[in-house]
Amino acid sequence: MRALQSALDADGLIRKMESDLENLIAEAESGVAELSKRRDDRWHPTFHIAPVAGWMNDPNGLSFFNGRYQVYFQHHPLSGTPGLMYWGHVSSPDLITWFHEPIALAPSMEEDRDGVFSGSAVVDANNVLHAYYTGHRWRNGIDGKDDSLEVQMMATSHDGVRFEDKQVIISPPTDMPHFRDPKVWKMGDIWYMILGASSDKNRGEVWLYTSTNMTDWEFHSVLFRDPDPNVFMLECPDLFPLGDKWVLVYGPMGKTPTGYQSRNGHNAGYVVGNWAPGKTFSPLTPYHPVDWGHNFYAPQTFESPDGRRIMFGWMGSFTYVAPYPSEDGWNGQLTLPRELRLNEDMTLTSSPIGEVNQLRVATHDFGALIVPENTSIVLVEDAGPVEIEVVIDSTRSTSERIGLLVHKTPDGSHVFVGYDDLSGRVFLDRRLTGNGDRGCRSAPCSRGEQLELRIFVDNGSVEVYANGGQSVLSSMSFPTSGPRSIEISSESGEIAIDSLKIHRVGTIWEPTN
Repeated sequence: MRALQSALDADGLIRKMESDLENLIAEAESGVAELSKRRDDRWHPTFHIAPVAGWMNDPNGLSFFNGRYQVYFQHHPLSGTPGLMYWGHVSSPDLITWFHEPIALAPSMEEDRDGVFSGSAVVDANNVLHAYYTGHRWRNGIDGKDDSLEVQMMATSHDGVRFEDKQVIISPPTDMPHFRDPKVWKMGDIWYMILGASSDKNRGEVWLYTSTNMTDWEFHSVLFRDPDPNVFMLECPDLFPLGDKWVLVYGPMGKTPTGYQSRNGHNAGYVVGNWAPGKTFSPLTPYHPVDWGHNFYAPQTFESPDGRRIMFGWMGSFTYVAPYPSEDGWNGQLTLPRELRLNEDMTLTSSPIGEVNQLRVATHDFGALIVPENTSIVLVEDAGPVEIEVVIDSTRSTSERIGLLVHKTPDGSHVFVGYDDLSGRVFLDRRLTGNGDRGCRSAPCSRGEQLELRIFVDNGSVEVYANGGQSVLSSMSFPTSGPRSIEISSESGEIAIDSLKIHRVGTIWEPTN
């Protein structure tokens, strides 16, 4: 009888928790709907994933489940600034047409009362989706002045929309201030999880856990420790194979800017190495940035049904939230989905997935042309969201910088994108941007006989892919009012262009939205 009563009590508690979760999600959805009524769309993206309203950061739970691609994300639904985190949710049948789903997870337990933090999602043999995430609490119950308490949690879903059975699965062995961001995958009969941790010596590490049933996890080893003693935490780690090597991606907190690297408030990079179950991870390369732009963080990957390794990253910033005023009603977006490949020199190539081409709705083909010395040519007087493809003949071009001015408005504000022949780098220069943070970012780039640039210009962002994605820069851009033109510009020499196309890009959102 006592056992029966215990079972009934447990069942009642579960029903109450699920009811609380549903009520919290309903309240948050109501907040998003109210906030969206006053959303300003001047910088809201057309072909990048962004919230209907509210704040967005890290992509979470990337997966293919029930015939749809599932993308969850860190979401504060009640304002355009960071706050209490939920999991927002969008889904797609094809990675280019997206639908806004209801909020997936809300802070409904003591262990996640101050935030449902980042994590991943995997599908089991019974076609149940398991979301793994970090339950976050402020130690003092108010803010981060006295550090935090973090545990790893799991919830399950049969449709990818509604989650249940939330539970704590891993607690840290000590009161660690940083212990979060689980990434889970399966090999053979074993499930593996890595997460970011800060050691008792305040060093950034990646910890490895294993499980046979997805619920009971055992600590296996410290998979990786950042060699930089200034790095105290490795956020959002991701480990995956490409060819016969393994790539470890992470966000090193505390890394000191060095030259062109680690210039942002938060940065993401990778090392390539050897790893096998039961073995240690042996790095073969130094740390490399994943993306060299102003706004790229917390990338996460997943394997698509056809075997591609696909990555999304967050375009936004915690250290510089402006210039969105509160009345804009939203903040943050994700990058385009990118396919990753590993080169022979063990560097990553990151290029937009092929499906992105289907978003083109009209094309202006300029063909081959010459841009004379010290000349600017207006290509489009009022460009909306576009993709620019340009192939430059390096053997005939003498211009010191080959540049495209995008988001150029009547007051002269613009973002300058191009190639600097003096430094051998592709660049994205916001020195004369209309609003917000400025600064220039650049990436190494070998131009060879031809230089290929592919530039995606959305309402509030610019993504640059050079030479098929060997160098990538992603940055937010907030143009001033008025028509937004595109120009090409030469400096102290001419530019010989083999081909130049500008594609108008349509929306990614399903018509029902």
